[in-house]
Amino acid sequence: MSKVSVVILNWNGLRHLARCLDALWAQTFTDFEVILVDNGSTDGSVEWIAEHAPQARLLRNAVNAGYAAANNQAIRASQAPFVATLNNDTQVEPGWLEALVAAADDPSVGSCASKMLFAARPEVINSTGICLDVTGFAWDRRGGELDDEREREPVEIFGPCAGAALYRRAMLDQIGLFDEAFFAYLEDVDLAWRAQMAGWRCLYAPTARVYHVHSATSVEGSPFKNHMLGRNKVWLIAKNYPLGRMLLHLPFILSYDLGAVLFALITRREGSLLVGRLEGLAELPRVWRQRRGVQALWRKDVSWRRWLDPLDPPWRVWARYDTLRRALWEGK
Repeated sequence: MSKVSVVILNWNGLRHLARCLDALWAQTFTDFEVILVDNGSTDGSVEWIAEHAPQARLLRNAVNAGYAAANNQAIRASQAPFVATLNNDTQVEPGWLEALVAAADDPSVGSCASKMLFAARPEVINSTGICLDVTGFAWDRRGGELDDEREREPVEIFGPCAGAALYRRAMLDQIGLFDEAFFAYLEDVDLAWRAQMAGWRCLYAPTARVYHVHSATSVEGSPFKNHMLGRNKVWLIAKNYPLGRMLLHLPFILSYDLGAVLFALITRREGSLLVGRLEGLAELPRVWRQRRGVQALWRKDVSWRRWLDPLDPPWRVWARYDTLRRALWEGK
């Protein structure tokens, strides 16, 4: 049995597969298997994989089952003590997996985050994990900052971006897998929040370097992505937030959320954020029933606020996205 199962999802990503897989085969850490889940591609991906990557285990879905469900499908089909999730639009450096496995040597570490860099602008950071504030707003840690290659030592953070992450199976067995109702987006934040509740640590490994074609599958700012983000944020808060603190911070949660929706409506005439939130609210009875099992994960000695970022004023929240947009635009 391999020590790590590397899970890659593919949906019409033929143009990315050769670069992604060639980088994986060049890893300095070699005790791993690759499980590739195809989500109903129609671009010849399956045929290419069969011919050019026969060493990868291929799981085929007739339709797009979603990011969360397809990842879970591969995790359930594997037995390795660690699972690495990797986007198909990435290219990892040779020491990527070795760095993640080394960071996870401590059994209290349940997950590890990579340093994700923009493929088009490799000097700019895409993500070094997840940040979360008291309104339930999540964003890419250090996104848009310039890379510092002198970083060597792992540091503790809230959670990893699932685009290039390592998860300990023992942790997943305890807290559960990705929430398949999310389909795509924020499922890694939800998983990271549950991990924090249960007392698992997450380390950011700066030498685990990955180059990422950001939003190659779903375009940044697209109605589909905004819809998913709007809906899933409602569920994220409803499932994970401690009730007393949720009620205390409800004015901030509602005002920041309303501000985001109004900004999209006014500046872009884009209503997908609003539609997503309304869909999320309509499903609250189901999510609230699910919440009981999630809240049971809380350990008495774990502070819920341990890794929450302070609340920024609205203009700074906007600046995060502006930085990301500029990084993507300048890379074209």
